[in-house]
Amino acid sequence: MYQILMPGRTMVGENAISMAKEQISGLGSHALIISGKIVEKSGIVKKLTDSLDEAGVSYTIFTDIKGEPDDLMVAAAKKVYDTEGCDMVIGIGGGSPQDSAKAVSAASGYAPIVLIPTTAGSGSEATKFYCVTESATDTKKLITDEKVIPRLAVIDPTLSVTAPKSITAATGMDALTHAIEGYTTKAAWEMTDMFHLKAIEIISRSLRDAVENKPEGREGMALGQYIAGMGFSNVGLGIAHSMAHTLGAVYDTPHGVACAMMLPIVMEYNKEYSGEKYREIARAMGVKGVDEMSADEYRKAAVDAVAQLSQDVGIPTKLEAIKEEDLQFLAESAFADACCPGNPKDTNVEDLKELFRKIM
Repeated sequence: MYQILMPGRTMVGENAISMAKEQISGLGSHALIISGKIVEKSGIVKKLTDSLDEAGVSYTIFTDIKGEPDDLMVAAAKKVYDTEGCDMVIGIGGGSPQDSAKAVSAASGYAPIVLIPTTAGSGSEATKFYCVTESATDTKKLITDEKVIPRLAVIDPTLSVTAPKSITAATGMDALTHAIEGYTTKAAWEMTDMFHLKAIEIISRSLRDAVENKPEGREGMALGQYIAGMGFSNVGLGIAHSMAHTLGAVYDTPHGVACAMMLPIVMEYNKEYSGEKYREIARAMGVKGVDEMSADEYRKAAVDAVAQLSQDVGIPTKLEAIKEEDLQFLAESAFADACCPGNPKDTNVEDLKELFRKIM
């Protein structure tokens, strides 16, 4: 049996953040707004609070999310939620504030969640997944829980215009990794394929322009990353994400950068287990003449197109922090990650060590 889970309501378009106040006011009376200090300083949080003021919704702002969330940050946010008498959670920012909002909701009897992305990449606002690092072990935990799918997702491309090029590039490649891994995962089926192929197409044509802060690029990425999120939330991901989670936990490598470095390498590793799907990936990425290509040719074309896009937006291909003595722990951690079983090719610790070695 197949099923599709999505947010209860999605609002998409310019200034959607201002139009969402009625829907937010119907979910609670006092919101814990979880964000980051940079997003707050940019004025984006004020756009939200102005809207809440108009709707008569009170709020408390928590901005102590520093990088990817860990259990200590979540515990601090949960304490504020309880102390202030909040009854809903709003995550506004990149994937970290959104994941933190999910974690606080789960710890609070599943309070209603509103998610508002300000970067185009994580797809968290569409999914049942969230990540929290276990501070005692430096292990990034991927948690799956259908009850944290938000009641409301607000996709407003105007909120991402302040994001610097490096963040736009990294989060965009994270979104592309979601789309490609979701399309090729073992659990993929026709309806999720529809989401993922359209996401690959939109992201591939939009990311370069988004990095240059062109409005059409920002609009495309806001939509493309959300569509990818709706897809992979229902079928999972693969080892590019398993390995990226590990790199983030151990070296604080930005998640999108880690995904971008691993994606072409993992695609090459998986190519014999992809059927004809790499032909459709290549086509969606704008490669011409794929119907005249052999399987080897269109698989190479798909991998090359991904690597070229990553290079064009300035993503590095090597991570100098990795040391040979780290490889065993990295591989074991990636193998234990929740995304690993979805990979189209069954893997093992030794293979993962070799894949990590390719970015040294």
